[in-house]
Amino acid sequence: MAYQLACKLDQLDEGSGRELLVDGRIVALFVVDRAVFAVDGICAHQGGPISQGAVDRHCVTCPWHGWQYDVRSGTNLLTGRQMLDCFPVEVRGDEVWVDVQDAITCKKDA
Repeated sequence: MAYQLACKLDQLDEGSGRELLVDGRIVALFVVDRAVFAVDGICAHQGGPISQGAVDRHCVTCPWHGWQYDVRSGTNLLTGRQMLDCFPVEVRGDEVWVDVQDAITCKKDA
């Protein structure tokens, strides 16, 4: 695993997204219930900016065309298929570290 420093924890706001470039990859970070999640920052539909979408609990809605994803798994909430890569996240003190080289298919129940 190759974790990269993404940002400071205080740069993230509960219930909203933040787009970052991590090791050459566009990543959307979300804090929900004080847990940090990282998914591909580009919507699988037509490339919209996932981090700019409205967040309701674990659901983010792409601002371009309304596609919805679970930020914990990258699963499209309409089809039930995983459509966004998700990445391992570690919070180390006040820093958020993300491993974009180890994109995972999250099997967590949404």
